[in-house]
Amino acid sequence: MPDNLTTSQRRRCMQSIRSRDTHPEILTRRFLHRLGFRFRLHAENLSGKPDIVLPRFKTAIFVHGCFWHNHTCSRAFLPKTRTDYWIPKLVRTRKRDIQSAKSLKKDGWTVITLWECEVENYRTLAKRCRSLFLLREKLSRESIRLQKASNRAI
Repeated sequence: MPDNLTTSQRRRCMQSIRSRDTHPEILTRRFLHRLGFRFRLHAENLSGKPDIVLPRFKTAIFVHGCFWHNHTCSRAFLPKTRTDYWIPKLVRTRKRDIQSAKSLKKDGWTVITLWECEVENYRTLAKRCRSLFLLREKLSRESIRLQKASNRAI
């Protein structure tokens, strides 16, 4: 099936696709911020440049687009044209994602991968970020315990 767009139109279309500040990423950031989490964006010093980094919890969050990162949902389809280009590209992306997560885990980071299709529903997003809530509770209990211990020492 031939492409409907000219080469220059296709080029412009592909150049307009952003890798940062995408809609699913912004929804995730809003969600985390409302819950009181503070974070850094696009940490270039970490493997894979995670979209959201919570340094206090040593957690890296990747927000992947279903198509671009080859998810198993209905949004991740294989283009009908130029499959000789797209299949290796999507496989490389998937391998790179796995390698980045392994590297971060080896360095002691918790890695959460959120997919575009999961982010649109806050309930699903909350389930996927459950480990963050548990970490936050544990840290707050620990800090309260430390405050009480320091008050007794005075």
